[in-house]
Amino acid sequence: MTTVHLIDGTYELFRAHFGAPPRQTPEGWEIGATHGILSSTISLLEQEGVTHVGAAFDTVIESFRNDMYQGYKTGEGTPPELHAQFPVAERALEALGVTVWSMIEQEADDGLAAAAMKFAPEVDRVVILSPDKDMTQLYGHPKIVGYDRRKAAFVDADDVREKFGVPPESIPDYLALVGDTADGIPGLPGWGAKSTGSILARYGHLEDIPAEHTDWDVTVRGATKLAMTLREHMGEALLFRDLATLRTDADIPQALGDLAWRGAHRLAYEELCDELGFGGIRSRPGRWVE
Repeated sequence: MTTVHLIDGTYELFRAHFGAPPRQTPEGWEIGATHGILSSTISLLEQEGVTHVGAAFDTVIESFRNDMYQGYKTGEGTPPELHAQFPVAERALEALGVTVWSMIEQEADDGLAAAAMKFAPEVDRVVILSPDKDMTQLYGHPKIVGYDRRKAAFVDADDVREKFGVPPESIPDYLALVGDTADGIPGLPGWGAKSTGSILARYGHLEDIPAEHTDWDVTVRGATKLAMTLREHMGEALLFRDLATLRTDADIPQALGDLAWRGAHRLAYEELCDELGFGGIRSRPGRWVE
C-alpha cells in the first residue's frame, strides 16, 4: 500500500515555535522552530509505511488572496524570529531529503491541495498532516484524509460532517458564512455554525439557498433575518467563498517517484546541523544519500 504524506510546513513551524523550548544557534539566533520541524519530520520518516513525503511552506506569507480582499490575513503578528526561520526550515527539510514546495503567489494550503489531487490517482491514500479546517474541503475525495498530529487522529468525510454539519464540498460555503478568523474572513452577520450547518446540509452551496426564508424547508432560528442578510450580502459571501476555496493548479512538477524518501543528504544535512548547533539530531536520520 503506497501512501503519500504531505506536511503543512507553515503550521509545523508555528507549532514548534510556540510549543517547544527556545533554542539558539551558536551565533545566538533563535532556531527552535526549525529544530522542532526537523525533529518531528524525522520521527514521521521513522514510522512504518511512510515512504513518500512532501512539504509546502508559505515562503511569502501574503498571496494572491490579499489582492482579492484587503482584510485577508497578512504576516502581521508573526514573531520576527519565527518569520526568519522559514527559509532555514525549507533548507533543513531539503537536506533531510524531503521534497519541498516553496509557495509564493499561492499559499501552502494550495500547494498541499494541488499535490494531493495530483498524486491521489496513483496511490492508495494521501494523508495531509494539518489540522487546518481549510483542508477539510478535500476530504470528500475517497483517497484523501487529514491527520491531526496533536490529537493523533485521522479526519475523513464523515468526521467533517460530524464536526461542521456539512459535507467536505460545502466547506468553502460554510467558511464564507461563518467566517474564518485565522484567514481574516469575517463571514456574514448572524450566520453562526449551527444555522449555517443546517442550511448548507440541505442546500449545499450559497447560490442554491432560496432567497426567501419562506421557501426554506429546514427550520432555523432567525430565518427571516438570515435570509435578508444573505440577499443583501451575497456578493461578499461569494467573494469569501472564493477566498476559502483551495486552488489545485499550483505547480507540482515532481512525479510520484520523486517524493520517495531515500534518505538524508549526508553532507548538506551534517553541515546544516553543525551550522545551527543541532548536535542531538545530527545522526538521527536512519537512511543516508551519500
